[in-house]
Amino acid sequence: MDDAVWITGIGMVTPLGNSLNNIAKNVLAGRSATRQVFDRQGDNLVPFVGAEVDLVPVPTTVDPISFAALPKMQQMALWSAATALDDAGMRQDVDQLRIGIVLGQGGEWYRQWLGDWQRHGDLIRHPERKHETLVTFVQSELGLAGPSASVGSACASANFALELGRQWVRRGLVDICLAGSSEIACPITRANFHNLRALSRNLADPEHASRPFDAERDGFVMGEGAAIFVLESASSARRRSAVCYAEVAGFGASSDAAHMVIPSENPVPAAAAMQAALASARVEPHEIDYVNAHATSTTVGDRAEARALRLVFGSDTTKIPVSSTKSMTGHLVSAAAAIEAVICIAALQRQAIPPTINLDHPDPDCDLCHVRNQAIDAKVRVTLSNSFGFGGSNTSLVLKKVA
Repeated sequence: MDDAVWITGIGMVTPLGNSLNNIAKNVLAGRSATRQVFDRQGDNLVPFVGAEVDLVPVPTTVDPISFAALPKMQQMALWSAATALDDAGMRQDVDQLRIGIVLGQGGEWYRQWLGDWQRHGDLIRHPERKHETLVTFVQSELGLAGPSASVGSACASANFALELGRQWVRRGLVDICLAGSSEIACPITRANFHNLRALSRNLADPEHASRPFDAERDGFVMGEGAAIFVLESASSARRRSAVCYAEVAGFGASSDAAHMVIPSENPVPAAAAMQAALASARVEPHEIDYVNAHATSTTVGDRAEARALRLVFGSDTTKIPVSSTKSMTGHLVSAAAAIEAVICIAALQRQAIPPTINLDHPDPDCDLCHVRNQAIDAKVRVTLSNSFGFGGSNTSLVLKKVA
């Protein structure tokens, strides 16, 4: 149980690139992926602001024609999982290893119902299970013989997936574990958030629509993408001289138990998740070099997280750099934590902290050590990434640089 768990492979598809190098380059340059997109509603195309993936690469061992026929969420998950195994140098060992897989999910069934409805089907009124789950699909396509699980906890899903995969590795239930999430910008989800008035309506200036912590923010921007990691024990990785991107050092979780969609005004539950993650990683608050905030660009959410951060870090709040990279990627909902773990790894590798772009007029109620509009060079050895979901599901993940 004391063996550290390392990330030794990464695969991803994002609006800002499909490799760690491209994502690092784009987030550190402060590039926005948000733009005007359209959803079909009946015979009409309705405009929204979004951050979407245009084209998913085809894995080397997959037939391109068959791949093109897959739904985008399956394409992104399969590419990311296959690429992560390739990156870890383990694709050829699939038959010899117990490879587990855990994917965070936020509602994959209604995406199938939507596709059926668009084909004039009636599953949405008479739902039944006709399709395999995303995790079963990836497991089958790659021939993975280890255990599998789907984890659903709204926007915190991918952090839970990473922690469950870490525990499987530490307990010896698997040799390695694939963990992460895949998410599309589903029209049903977008319509729901739009009706809740949680989405930005800044169609006139979509690149500046996502503005976490800014006094002029008017809601978040939905994004899409996937990121899947290979988790492996440090002892195994050392034996085979594997590249290590980071140690998954700590995890904490809590629940607000307050409201279906609105974060609690009480900062204690969210702070408890961060404090548990720090204790799990055996680090003190002042040892955190960078916080990737959940901050989606909603008024109540950003302020609630700022209160929790001040409670955790106290006088160090003015010294520890904080940014929300959702200002560039949009909010990837159940995949948000996975993409933001990639960005934390980029910060560890590049020894630089990405900015919150569009932060022109900081909300005085979000008084933090903001990295505004431009990346900064800094010594980064320990990062904390927050992901808070609807229903008050709070998670925090600590990643450490491995010497």
